[in-house]
Amino acid sequence: MNFKMLACFIALFASSAFAQQPPESIPMMSSDIIASHGAFYVGGEYVGEPGEETMGGSMYVEVMVPKEIKHPHPIVFLHGAGQTGYDWLWTPDGRPGWAYDFLEQGYVVYLQDYPARGRSPYVPAVNGELNIRTGRTLEKIWTAPTVEDFPQAAKFTQWPGTGKMGDPIMDNFTRTQMQYMGAGQDKLVIDANVQLLDLIDTPVIMLTHSQGGWFGWNIADERPDSIVAIVTVEPAAPPIRGVNFATVSYRESGGGMQWGVTNTPITYDPPISESSELNVILDEDLGGADIVGCYQQEEPARQLVNLTEIPVLFLNGEGSYHRIVDHCLANWLNQAGVETRYVRLEEVGLPGNGHEMMLELNSKGISDFIGRWLEETLQ
Repeated sequence: MNFKMLACFIALFASSAFAQQPPESIPMMSSDIIASHGAFYVGGEYVGEPGEETMGGSMYVEVMVPKEIKHPHPIVFLHGAGQTGYDWLWTPDGRPGWAYDFLEQGYVVYLQDYPARGRSPYVPAVNGELNIRTGRTLEKIWTAPTVEDFPQAAKFTQWPGTGKMGDPIMDNFTRTQMQYMGAGQDKLVIDANVQLLDLIDTPVIMLTHSQGGWFGWNIADERPDSIVAIVTVEPAAPPIRGVNFATVSYRESGGGMQWGVTNTPITYDPPISESSELNVILDEDLGGADIVGCYQQEEPARQLVNLTEIPVLFLNGEGSYHRIVDHCLANWLNQAGVETRYVRLEEVGLPGNGHEMMLELNSKGISDFIGRWLEETLQ
């Protein structure tokens, strides 16, 4: 090969290598902090008519291991309704998400797509109908709410971009929002996560959001010795009855967490077999400006005995519709013997957040705050 041919070959190779790089519009994260990255499925069983069985209820899980593991307990992330494990990886404006934040802090992290969601199998004849949120619904509750939607929207400042359909950042977010099950999702998620904890076989930190908060209490109830702490971000609430967020008032009927913290049976002491056996009262003194009074148990309150040894950090955003009700769930947990630190984020220097705080402008500040709490609590 003469010099001219060699030079052309080198130039062609260099040009080819350069062309293979993803465009800057695709978010990328250096793998320098990651020692290994795995993906697997857990849980599930054969479902369907004889001769037509398929695997249902299995759950996709990713695990990432930092090069320097600084903490003995991995973090298992549970996402909200209509979302997947992707929402822990990236913000819609392209910044690294909480999964990478906690890898940098030295935690092993596990991310999941709930059964029948995302990369986990959905079995139409078994799992039933699916729902999906419209773009306008996402604007009203998460990305561009107004005070007509709920009064706290006036303090919502942390969403990147306008939050309106057509804004590139909002469109990126909307692309990530998935179809989701109605009835039956709870059992699938709880069963799969119990099997995940058994597979991990070391105590974990559970970090839950929204719908995942409901499931987290039941998972901890099933495997209390497998969980050393729970961080919950605006979990499903309030206890007992649903709320009209626009009017800041309880609905006539329906909604709410019928078992106090969940809509799935959970262990109380003294024991009950039906949620209607909970003796509750509405304490208006626990309400205030733009927040509702709270349903709580009559004393002596039944205890959530399988959760009482697990410390809980409960985060609430200043500009979120959850501000209206979350204090009621925190009160219920503490009354039931669950040591819960309820944090209004603006009181720790993190103002303006909504329900999707892990995707918002100050997301890194919030993950740093969580990291400090974990170190102080689990040292």
